[in-house]
Amino acid sequence: MITQPFTDLHVRSYGAREAPDRHAFAQLVLPVSGAVVLEIEGREGRLDPLHGALVAPGAWHTQSGAAGNRSLIVDVDAAFIDAQRERLLERPFTALPPAARKLVDYMALMADAPATGGVLANWVPLLLDTLAASPVQPASRLAALRARVEAEPGLPWSTAAMAQAAGVSVSRLHALFRSELDTSPHAWLLALRLDRACAWLANTTRPIADVALAAGFSDQSALTRAMRDTLGVTPAAYRRAVQDSSKTL
Repeated sequence: MITQPFTDLHVRSYGAREAPDRHAFAQLVLPVSGAVVLEIEGREGRLDPLHGALVAPGAWHTQSGAAGNRSLIVDVDAAFIDAQRERLLERPFTALPPAARKLVDYMALMADAPATGGVLANWVPLLLDTLAASPVQPASRLAALRARVEAEPGLPWSTAAMAQAAGVSVSRLHALFRSELDTSPHAWLLALRLDRACAWLANTTRPIADVALAAGFSDQSALTRAMRDTLGVTPAAYRRAVQDSSKTL
């Protein structure tokens, strides 16, 4: 009797960092909204609808996310990872090319359909082959700048300051952000600061005013406005919701 490789699909949202886990199968983590911070064997990456990850069989991993995140989690039998697809395990954090994003969007729509199981068996190999066939992305011109800002989001980063740190003009900075991340420097910075503030609210007992300043907001009121406008919740309400969610786990 021939045993067919298995696949399974879950739709999950993440809050505070979870305890490390590992399993005998591979796992695709594919955000469809919001952002997820995933750590695999000590390597950390930030995932969003343009960036996914493949966790190798047996690899320790843990994840966390700010409010509003939603991801497709696909359990993939190790038998699917053949010689051609093994290169994906060498770069577990990967940008999703347009063809892969379309496949993810399609499965996000199909996730609750009764026929998902049959569709999934054909969809997983197609997605893996699409990712394996995609060319290695060129080195990001923004990598050094992003690392610097992510390390110290509380500094007074303006568009001009970021352009100076990257060694480019403001107009060139805007062009790079648009081509690499499909967003503006200001929008990226705001999202980063909100993600960092949400992580601190969820995982620490720091006063909200301290969280606001550390994340780069001028004061607690500025953080409150940003979270209310973007997430529809205040910092205090967000912290209570995360704590209440943790108690029910």
